[in-house]
Amino acid sequence: MTALAVRRPAVSFRLTVLAGAVLWTVAWFLALPLSTWVAFDVLGLDPATQLAQAVAFFLFDVPKVLLLLTGIVTLVSFMRSFVSPERVRSALAGRNAAVGTVAAAGFGVVTPFCSCSAVPLFIGFLEAGVPLGVTFAFLVASPMVNEVAIVLLWGLVGPQLTIAYVVAGLTVAVFAGLLIGRLGLERYVEDYVWKIRAGSVVINDKPTVEDRVRDAWRSTLDIVGRVWPYVMVGIGIG
Repeated sequence: MTALAVRRPAVSFRLTVLAGAVLWTVAWFLALPLSTWVAFDVLGLDPATQLAQAVAFFLFDVPKVLLLLTGIVTLVSFMRSFVSPERVRSALAGRNAAVGTVAAAGFGVVTPFCSCSAVPLFIGFLEAGVPLGVTFAFLVASPMVNEVAIVLLWGLVGPQLTIAYVVAGLTVAVFAGLLIGRLGLERYVEDYVWKIRAGSVVINDKPTVEDRVRDAWRSTLDIVGRVWPYVMVGIGIG
């Protein structure tokens, strides 16, 4: 009885993930035929009119962008759980200013930690010996270029503007980091910051795969739940 009680949640979890992946795939491939069916057959709009094409586009693009957003945010959130602030800090420590600044901006894109961790990360980076300019490059890039904005822009305006957005965000982060490093603003950092041990950013080092997936899904629900009205408005305007 004990063995069965322990194994059931694992089987249920795997089936849930598999069922979610299947449903996502089915919804992705059904979005286009369903949108045209609703616009032209159910609503009876003439396919030759601009109104009908606009309605069909809206009915197709809204679920497409939301599905893409859900899938990518879940995947990125899951992968992000393997990259702790401590690992990023260790990777950036000891590098020269130019290489460290570019690397920090890149880390900021792929590891967009939440804004509530900005102060602990700032203190932790400085305590680990990461230069102030490199630290700022990471903190600028992290909220400016993230997976949510990339997915939304890709779905709404296409790859060209999305790539331009990413390049612009990285350029701003690198330039800001190099500028702050050149200005030598370390003297303006309060003395107590240099003395703080970075224990406030410690996280669970060994969560299970199920924990990582559940956390990723909770993060996805929170993000998608906050941005879906803007997706609909943006696609409607488009």
